[in-house]
Amino acid sequence: MSYLNKIMSPRSVAVIGASNKEHTIGSDIMKRLVEYGFTGKIFPINPKDSEIQGMTAYPSVLEVPEEIDMAVIVINAKYVLSAVDQCHQKGIKGIVVISAGFKETGGAGAELEAKLVNKVREYGMTCVGPNCLGVVNTDPKFRLDACFAESLPVRGDIGFVSQSGALGGGILNILQDLNLGFAQFISIGNQADVNADSAIEYWENVDDVKQILLYMESIADPERFRALASRTTKKKPIIALKAGRSAAGASAASSHTGSLAGADKAADALLKQSGVIREFSLQDLFNTAKVFSHCPIPNGNRVAIVTNSGGPGIMATDAVCEHEMEIAHLSDQTKEALRSFLPAAASVKNPVDMIASAPLEHYKKTLETVLADDGVDMVVVIYLPFLGLKDIDVAKAVMEIRAAHPDKPIVGVFMTKNEFFAHLSEAEVNVPFFMFAEQAVEGLARLNQQRLWRERTDTPAPRYSVDTETVEAVFKQAAADNRVQLTTGESLQVLAAYGVRVCRDGEAKDADEAVALANKIGYPVVMKLNSKEISHKTDVGGVRVGIKDADQLRAEFADLVNKLTEKGLMDGFEGVIIQEMVKSDREMVCGCAKDPQYGQMMMFGLGGVFVEVMKDVTFRLAPLTVEDASDMIHSVKAYKLLAGARGAVPAQINKVEETLLRLSQLVEDFAFIDELDINPLMISDKDGEPIAVDGRIKFNATEALVALSIA
Repeated sequence: MSYLNKIMSPRSVAVIGASNKEHTIGSDIMKRLVEYGFTGKIFPINPKDSEIQGMTAYPSVLEVPEEIDMAVIVINAKYVLSAVDQCHQKGIKGIVVISAGFKETGGAGAELEAKLVNKVREYGMTCVGPNCLGVVNTDPKFRLDACFAESLPVRGDIGFVSQSGALGGGILNILQDLNLGFAQFISIGNQADVNADSAIEYWENVDDVKQILLYMESIADPERFRALASRTTKKKPIIALKAGRSAAGASAASSHTGSLAGADKAADALLKQSGVIREFSLQDLFNTAKVFSHCPIPNGNRVAIVTNSGGPGIMATDAVCEHEMEIAHLSDQTKEALRSFLPAAASVKNPVDMIASAPLEHYKKTLETVLADDGVDMVVVIYLPFLGLKDIDVAKAVMEIRAAHPDKPIVGVFMTKNEFFAHLSEAEVNVPFFMFAEQAVEGLARLNQQRLWRERTDTPAPRYSVDTETVEAVFKQAAADNRVQLTTGESLQVLAAYGVRVCRDGEAKDADEAVALANKIGYPVVMKLNSKEISHKTDVGGVRVGIKDADQLRAEFADLVNKLTEKGLMDGFEGVIIQEMVKSDREMVCGCAKDPQYGQMMMFGLGGVFVEVMKDVTFRLAPLTVEDASDMIHSVKAYKLLAGARGAVPAQINKVEETLLRLSQLVEDFAFIDELDINPLMISDKDGEPIAVDGRIKFNATEALVALSIA
């Protein structure tokens, strides 16, 4: 059972390490609790002082005569474990360990943290930290500020989790400047116990928390995160800033708060599949939070633009289209209503250009008229300073109309002086305002993203009837040979056993067998090297295409053997694979790679020789849902090729989806597979059928021996 409620909504708090000494954390925590007006009881704990900041101090929590819900620990790390023991004896179930000196410091600290975790679990406690900033709850019933950030918290609707204490404190300050408050804040630090998952689970049903912001450097339990976030994002948005995207960034994250950053592509896939909105900068994080704080989720993706200048209106239009939303078509009734009061030079089409001379009244009437149109889901209001009209007056008018029409999102674009935004931070704001149109439209796109996610119903992939016995036999033979990679022939055999359409083929040990196979399959054919040692056949001239007859086949076979012999590459030579030649100009790639933290990561995209150069690929984590497979296919730029660009036969998209789902089942059933590539997956020019013409599978031999019960 989680006791986060004891931490976030306590009736009493003990500060272990409370102090009268200025500019210490023990002193600052006490001051913040008092200054913010904590509604419960505060018990300072310090064996050296009998009174701290005007309150009776106790040598330990055991001396406190009343019940204590939560303890904030701010003492030297070496004394923390004994303090936890005393908390247990006192019956305290929620602790916040602000103290540093744990796994972020190295081996000895990691050992100390492991002991802390063991005690927490043994005692049935819930622990935030260690090495954290603290916690905050702005609910007037509690007014808890057990945190040493610089500024006092401002009430709002955000639940904010930060793995970095210092950055979390900085973000709290910035949110205040942006006129964004928060409901609750948890600095998880080393996340020894409470992590982002814990916060999401806790806040899922907390009405005060309307949106969840995450700053993360790692995801401790990807499977649990996916389950919790997928469920919670159906109720409220989760917006994440995940650090450690680059190799250098990942290395930094490994030392900062003792976290280990997983592969970013896997993390990105996890966030997508969980409905989490990922941002890549603090500015974007704040902008998105601002939009969700002040806007409802729209009913559709149709955007109207109201402006007093044509140029920004066009830029906003471009941004709407780039984000795959629609420019709303205003009804004839709406256009007539606009013509009744706008000057003749104005445009009543969308974008509605009121022209530079538009007075305040025109802003009001135009916005109200456009909002009344049933074909409009969202509105962008653009203001440029002309003819003495004050920006703050226009903003107030927009906010008045927003208050009267709460059902549709309105965003403001005010291309004016910075002083305007400074004035806004002092006012009660109900509309997100931006300097540039692109920022505003990006915000609307995030609202639309949340709408689409809420409407989406994930369908579990069907369990296909497959030939597991054949697959087991292939892997058993490879393991018996002390190999960790299947031959091309074995790889294709495994794929075929799982119902993946592979091109007609066969293995041949010599030229005579190759010719016999080719005669059976029918010319033209492709000849491929089949080797236990060589994985990338094209690098050694191991792929010969367009072979038209037996004479050419014999010549190509002899040439291949000669070249391998010259290069000393005949070890592991098994012969060749003869395949039907699939006529296609469209080569895709699909497969998987196992991430040590996130598990099997599925890939799909543009294949052939372009996979490494163009990198038009996308990733999702297995197991895939039907919707995941569809998303993968539709999200790559090469989708237009699949859809039948320039008169090509459209790909059988349902079969491409099925291929991905069958691969997902394969790596679920045989979890010891480390890498799997189908490259290329050819899209037949004849009927659009996806056909695997090459395969490569690597596996973990040790895990395979266990899974297959090989003695």
